[in-house]
Amino acid sequence: MSTSAPIKDKEQFRDKIATIDEKGKRFWIYPKKPKGKYYNTRSIVSWVLLAFLFGMPFLKVNGEPLLLFNVLERRFILFGIHFAPQDFHLFVLAMLTFMVFIVLFTVVWGRLFCGWVCPQTIFMEMVFRKIEYWIEGDANAQRKLNQSPWTSEKIIKKVGKQAIFFMIAVLVANTFLSYIIGVDEVLQIVQEPISENLRGFMTMILFSAAFYFVFSYMREQVCIAICPYGRMQGVLLDQNSIVVAYDFVRGEPRGKIRKTSAKATTNPLESTMLAVQEAAQSIPATIEESPIKLGDCIDCKLCVQVCPTGIDIRNGTQLECINCTACMDACDEVMEKIGREKKLIRYDSYTGIVEKRKKLFTTRVIAYTAVLAVLIVVNIILLNSRGIMETLLLRTPGMLYQEIEEGYISNLYNYQLINKSGKDMPIEFKLVDQDGRIRLVGQAPTAKANEVVEGALFVDIEKNTLKDRKTRIVVEVYSEGKLIDQVKTNFLGPVK
Repeated sequence: MSTSAPIKDKEQFRDKIATIDEKGKRFWIYPKKPKGKYYNTRSIVSWVLLAFLFGMPFLKVNGEPLLLFNVLERRFILFGIHFAPQDFHLFVLAMLTFMVFIVLFTVVWGRLFCGWVCPQTIFMEMVFRKIEYWIEGDANAQRKLNQSPWTSEKIIKKVGKQAIFFMIAVLVANTFLSYIIGVDEVLQIVQEPISENLRGFMTMILFSAAFYFVFSYMREQVCIAICPYGRMQGVLLDQNSIVVAYDFVRGEPRGKIRKTSAKATTNPLESTMLAVQEAAQSIPATIEESPIKLGDCIDCKLCVQVCPTGIDIRNGTQLECINCTACMDACDEVMEKIGREKKLIRYDSYTGIVEKRKKLFTTRVIAYTAVLAVLIVVNIILLNSRGIMETLLLRTPGMLYQEIEEGYISNLYNYQLINKSGKDMPIEFKLVDQDGRIRLVGQAPTAKANEVVEGALFVDIEKNTLKDRKTRIVVEVYSEGKLIDQVKTNFLGPVK
């Protein structure tokens, strides 16, 4: 009885991640410094986004920051528009819209956000990693330095690098804090003695330590083990999603170029490269070309060496891939040197590789697009209908109506005015469609900018105009002769 050979599991690479060894310990990644057109373009995009991040807290409109997310004091400003806690439904709807957009974007373009826009990737690859290359050298130099004994040169490089890392972490922490409490408050904390603002100082230290820990130690582990977006792509991507993909149809079977192939080539760079490969593998000079036609991939493994998460993109789409395009640049450089067509690794879908066609507008994409369009329209309608003043007018609890002189019935109300604008507004109340009047308790209120003002007032209505125990009344709110809000409430009167 014959036994069949065991089937090789082609998905074995998914049983472990590149940053963990067989003993479960972390394997430190030394990515080779990338270069190429995609890396250069990403660098330009990164500098623009960094300029936006560090410059935005200093931009103000009418003395107010352009962006502010003060959770502690419940103050939110988005491009000059103030949002109060009462606008929480708008925030929820906006977040829902953003999530649908992320889902749609991922379904179509995969993890493009991670490689080009994500702050973690920008700071890690375009700031901290570049400083590391500048101080310690490329991947091999870093590996050699870490394995070497502690000398004065090593101490200077290591301590200097970590000091720069921490200073940048302090800058990043203060910048993010500026989006929470405002840049003026941050500058005040920095200028004041520590003893006068110990709480603010400790907050900055904690923020700085967190950023330093992420970029000096955690690094790619944030993308692999912490960020939930990497796990989302597992259920969002399909065969039509555009991702960084290896063209296995064109590249397989992969293998080194033989000497016989080197004799046939007319490209001097290719001949040199082939000769080096041949010498490294001790290939006899008399070997004949393999009858198996090899693909374009020469198995140089440069795509693995430049990957910041240590994966082999040739195995297919993986959770750890952040679509940073480093492998695309490395592969294009090799293909150019050996005289073969570029884009062996490129932005493409599984369908695009196998069937040579792209199918973007699938049923899923159309459905997500329709939902997103509806949410965007609802957001626009709600934002346009959002006034600069929100008024709450309620009858004072426990108070009945009062019958006063001149045949009027009076009700006492408590009011609350929420000023959502950036300026102070003097307030005036007017009764609509009723024979009556409004009497304020105290002086006429002035709603301070972005603050809440409270008070009380009497509404008096002629008794003979009341037709029921409860009457619906409308009160308009004016500021400097301009109608800014309208509120409805119940007026309690005697039983007819």
